[in-house]
Amino acid sequence: MPTPAGLPLIFADVPVAIAPSHPIAEFPPGTFLESIAVASDGTLFVSSHLDGKVLRIGADGVPVVHAAIAGKATGLALTSAGDLLLTAWDADGLPTVYSISPQGVVAVLATLPDAIFLNGLTPLSPSTYLIADSYRGAIWQLSLADQSVSLWLEHPLLARSSEDREFPAVNGLKIYGQTLYASNTERMQLIRIPIQPNDQPGEPEIFCEPVNLDDFAFDQEGSLYGTTHIYNSVIKITPDCRITTIAEAEQGMAGCTALAFGTGAGDRTSLYVVTNGGLSFPLPSGLEPAKVVRLEIGIAGQQFLQR
Repeated sequence: MPTPAGLPLIFADVPVAIAPSHPIAEFPPGTFLESIAVASDGTLFVSSHLDGKVLRIGADGVPVVHAAIAGKATGLALTSAGDLLLTAWDADGLPTVYSISPQGVVAVLATLPDAIFLNGLTPLSPSTYLIADSYRGAIWQLSLADQSVSLWLEHPLLARSSEDREFPAVNGLKIYGQTLYASNTERMQLIRIPIQPNDQPGEPEIFCEPVNLDDFAFDQEGSLYGTTHIYNSVIKITPDCRITTIAEAEQGMAGCTALAFGTGAGDRTSLYVVTNGGLSFPLPSGLEPAKVVRLEIGIAGQQFLQR
């Protein structure tokens, strides 16, 4: 697929191996689906950024409102207890982390007056989570035990190249092995940060560039699958930083923002992707509906096309 007009040609020469895709749900144009978490029973939880909703999609594929806040919703993660954690702004624009019970009851877990733009989050331990702050260029540490928050890391590699840049810097966070990986969307870099034995960060370094990533997830072999958002694609990055495109706008990836692997025995090679229909950077054909799409990566690569 051609690179959208006005964007750097960072994926123009990347090989393509399109994975089978299956639509799960569709939402009106203008909906900004932002994050996704998959429960152990296969239920999908999706955050809708602009209206502060968390949607629940069961086996029937019908979205229902699971919870809502008076603000804007961003990142989602499931705890071992089955609660959801939601990063957000409250109605007054204060960065806030909410907990949402399995029944959809919302409670404020922590407020972060020194934060700017809370985004992706990932567990550091069963009771501790790391949270990206996309505009401060930092990562916060949240303790569920006492609901306290502290600054885990602030570093130039997590920050924007300039404070007037609108795109988020540190964005998605995931741990593989003893390393935290962080996407810096504005700088088009994938950063890796060693996690020391005391769970404190080592020195960050650039792992892969240029690569425009929003959210991502790892498979068991250590390959990363990421959404490219304004590039309307999902890519695979191997441990030696080789990139392959596995889905494009034709598979429903316009404005793809986040993804997560399935959790069931027969679903672990399925990737569930959420999109905003190109809301951030519309396709030449116009804005599309926001979507939830399943990609079957277990059988990707049967038709391999070299650009």
